[in-house]
Amino acid sequence: QVQLVESGGGLVQAGDSLRLSCAASGRTFDGYAMAWFRQAPGKEREFVARIRWSGSSTYVADSVKGRFTISRDNAKNTVYLQMNSLKPEDTAVYYCAADRGSGLYYQGVDYWGQGTQVTVSS
Repeated sequence: QVQLVESGGGLVQAGDSLRLSCAASGRTFDGYAMAWFRQAPGKEREFVARIRWSGSSTYVADSVKGRFTISRDNAKNTVYLQMNSLKPEDTAVYYCAADRGSGLYYQGVDYWGQGTQVTVSS
């Protein structure tokens, strides 16, 4: 019912910035939490940040707090992840997610995007 398409990934140097976009199509609801997860090779998918379609509540993982910011444009059904001061350990495939729950847990996600690769060189 909901399709999510990520864009904005690429190859950057440590300290650079990127902005990821997640465009949602199909039916979306105010009750959804929108979130970003990431998965590095050989590792489990981990939570990065989440925001709700309505309201102002956001939550960012400690590993990226102070560097990453999640935001949304409800009129465009788009969620963004602004990534500043990128580090090599941020290298991963970044996935957009839609969740009727908290948006904090991989197992609770209702819809996933295909992912976009972010590679940070030292």
